[in-house]
Amino acid sequence: MVEAVQNLLPHPVSVHHLGMYREKSTMQPVEYYNNLPYHKSGEASTVPPLAIIVDPIIATGSTVCAAIETLKDWGVQRIISISILASQSGLQRAAEAWPEGVELWVGGVDAETDERGMIKPGLGDIGDRLYLTLGK
Repeated sequence: MVEAVQNLLPHPVSVHHLGMYREKSTMQPVEYYNNLPYHKSGEASTVPPLAIIVDPIIATGSTVCAAIETLKDWGVQRIISISILASQSGLQRAAEAWPEGVELWVGGVDAETDERGMIKPGLGDIGDRLYLTLGK
């Protein structure tokens, strides 16, 4: 999705990665990778005014909320999150948590999630699909 979004932009932009996944038993986000450049709060920095989050699916909303929080803490003023599919409750959670300076763009919305936090009917586990780890 990153390359597709870059192709739509009028000029090249820097790409930084936040690696997050949802822990299966608690359904809480876990950050395993962050390559945002270091800077001290209040210091003149090169933090861009806009960041785009590219996340295939917003199910419970916890992971996108954590990514938004990380970017806001970093100093980003405006955030656009682009997803292929979201649950209604996940979108609502993110919109209520971040009513200012955040736009949520999604291709489709399914009504609910199941007890495992998966979108119903949804697309299954996107990580399994991307990394061919089905059944593990």
